[in-house]
Amino acid sequence: MSEAPPSISIDRTPSTSDDSVWMSRALELAAEAARCGEVPVGALIVRGGEVLAEDHNRTVTDSDPSAHAEVVVMRSAGARLGDWRLTESTLYVTLEPCAMCCGAIVLARIPRVVYGASDPKSGMAGSLGNLLQDPALNHRAEVTPGVQAEAAGALLREFFRERRAE
Repeated sequence: MSEAPPSISIDRTPSTSDDSVWMSRALELAAEAARCGEVPVGALIVRGGEVLAEDHNRTVTDSDPSAHAEVVVMRSAGARLGDWRLTESTLYVTLEPCAMCCGAIVLARIPRVVYGASDPKSGMAGSLGNLLQDPALNHRAEVTPGVQAEAAGALLREFFRERRAE
């Protein structure tokens, strides 16, 4: 007889005002991505009230399928710190991270992830699954979903509506 899977714990408490401030910056980065022809996803990593890295999707710009906003900022933050461990930091991203990004988040030991819009097609921080809190992995992150979700979703809808019209 198989055991029931452990429950997934997602922080559904209201976000702090700091979360809203940092997500506003991530939304600005997402809008910049759209202006560059990239899917509008922005991200930043914050530690102790300081931005360690910020950027947006760069898959088209860099011709790199792994250049999602989350991966780009993790690489930059790691280089800035001279350490691949991004402990004591929070990742803010406008769209729920995919499996690739969640894997990198776990490996980087990021303790907290705050995201805007859910991604029912590829989100792995609560929608399709939750790699960030999988008990089989050696690290788990606190997840705060839905911070400025409507604004993040609107950016994505507008971007793809314009693409379909082209």
